[in-house]
Amino acid sequence: MPATLAEPIRAAVTSGILLEESARNLARLLGGSSNPLYVASIKELVDGAQWSELNDRFFATLAFGTGGLRGRTIGKIVTKAEHGAGGPLGRPEFPCVGTNAMNYYNVARATRGLVTYLRSYFTERGLPGRPKLAIAHDPRHFSAEFCALAARVASENGCDVVVFDGPRSTPELSFAVRHTNATAGIVITASHNPPHDNGYKVYFADGAQIIEPHAGAIIAEVNAIEEEDYPPLPPAERGTVVQVAAEIDAPYVERLKSLVLDPDLLVRQRGALKIVFTPIHGTGSVISRPVLDSLGVPYEVVPEQDAFDGRFPTVKSPNPENAEALSLGIALARKLGADAVIATDPDADRMGAAVRGVDGAMEIITGNQIGSLFAYYRTRTLFERGILTEANKGRACIVKTFVTTDLQRAIAQHFGLRCVETLTGFKYIGAKLGKYEAAIPDDARKGYRAKSEEETRALRLKHSTYLVFGGEESYGYTGADFVRDKDANAATVMFAEVCAYAKSRSLTVGGLLDEIYARFGYYDEKNGAIQMDGAEGAARIQRLLASYETAPPANLGGDRVVEVKNFARQKFHDVEGDLIPAEKMLLFELASGGRVAVRGSGTEPKIKYYLFARRAPAAGETFAPAQLAPIKIEVKQRLEAAWAWLQADADARLK
Repeated sequence: MPATLAEPIRAAVTSGILLEESARNLARLLGGSSNPLYVASIKELVDGAQWSELNDRFFATLAFGTGGLRGRTIGKIVTKAEHGAGGPLGRPEFPCVGTNAMNYYNVARATRGLVTYLRSYFTERGLPGRPKLAIAHDPRHFSAEFCALAARVASENGCDVVVFDGPRSTPELSFAVRHTNATAGIVITASHNPPHDNGYKVYFADGAQIIEPHAGAIIAEVNAIEEEDYPPLPPAERGTVVQVAAEIDAPYVERLKSLVLDPDLLVRQRGALKIVFTPIHGTGSVISRPVLDSLGVPYEVVPEQDAFDGRFPTVKSPNPENAEALSLGIALARKLGADAVIATDPDADRMGAAVRGVDGAMEIITGNQIGSLFAYYRTRTLFERGILTEANKGRACIVKTFVTTDLQRAIAQHFGLRCVETLTGFKYIGAKLGKYEAAIPDDARKGYRAKSEEETRALRLKHSTYLVFGGEESYGYTGADFVRDKDANAATVMFAEVCAYAKSRSLTVGGLLDEIYARFGYYDEKNGAIQMDGAEGAARIQRLLASYETAPPANLGGDRVVEVKNFARQKFHDVEGDLIPAEKMLLFELASGGRVAVRGSGTEPKIKYYLFARRAPAAGETFAPAQLAPIKIEVKQRLEAAWAWLQADADARLK
């Protein structure tokens, strides 16, 4: 570290305004790179006494969470050195300098660590040739540059690379890993995060996000790398880089079309159905539009949100969970008299929707409600078409996370399907799909990836387990096996079919949802979050989580806690007998039959709360339409009161 920086940094640590860990990571970065940008940017922050910014950038190194690496690529303070000559769309020329930031330093280190692991994986198993990586990126700031860097680093370190020619969705990357028989995959994205963030997701050969033992081994390799600079392998030992486009897009589109369970339904409703679609400046336009076109689904695109733009200028946040992100789509739907709005996030792995309610007005529906519509319609239709039967239904399941609505469990139980619950993170649903594929006998499984969805479904129903639907409350869904992650392109196709089904019965989608509530009971949920940014915020989040463990509440707003489940300390098995991995999550079961889950976010500086409440009809009965309105009000009031209590309790715990 230059002497001009060493002295003020030591003084800042001594005075307590710079964390010791921040100082160590500063020294690590400066000692491991010859990049003059780092010295210039850090010196500017030190000279300006921007210690809080330095702590945020250096208090930790990015680690794999539920979504891989994710962090700021544009700092709260942009230094003159980072701004440089400026970049496209008003962004800085260079990404944020720091060990806790998404930048060239961390992308290079992550890629080198990943390739080191892949090469050792090949060596240990005696596999021929070289590992292969499939790489994609979204339209965020620096995504294209990070993608190009990852491809170059991988090839220079002995890995073949297949890279897309432009922005592509996260689920298409998952598909590409399997379609090209790659050893692993990378997608550069921060999903629905704000424009200043970016990320780096890693997938393994099965097309699913990495889980143990691969995740821990990869991050160990990454952490062992101190220097940014490295000597490339001799040219003869380097990997190749091949650019792809239509050769992946076309088969992916064909697979997505196979998700339609009743193609004639879409044909019959072609003249009546109207849908508004928005990719919110992201990758959804690349694939979802061609699929809808091919299926003949009538739709209009929100023109202001159809172009790639990493600023996401028409929204406060490019998150289809937020009503504001759908406002332009809803306005267009009102103008056109459309039945629904379908919105995908920038990397098209999450899908949100607004639909006509019973009163004809447009209303936002939640990820829990969308997933429940999928679970009900797809299960019901599979039985109607004779694909699921009384004889084989024991080999079919619905998979959801612990923090997803219990309505999906009620639907599964009604139809005689297993309901499997996993931890938060679609990688766990992907792992289940991998398990179900592996359970097919070897001779029947030959050429599995080249088989059609209909063929693999028959194999799973005969030999293993067929996943009818999998989803999580945070707007992630799957209805297939060819992608091992949540897929908004698939969800767009499936939701268009749900809309057509409702239309065929002269129902709005809101009316179809009420029909489900009347039959299974009214289930409602509320998700809350408390955000605490930076180094200080991270410490407060950990302190708050620890307080729930050491001093769990005896009641939540007057609702007695009857059981506390600690997923970090206790062992739990799912309905299939598989051990649930340890995770810092607490689940409070309440006397009313509701529950509250508390966990730290794996991708954002937040502590998350999941509140559940329900009212079920008496056994053998259903709710009349007139009963639902007051029941909805009463249950929502309970949830709002519980959330207000939790926020006040959190404030008290942090004092």
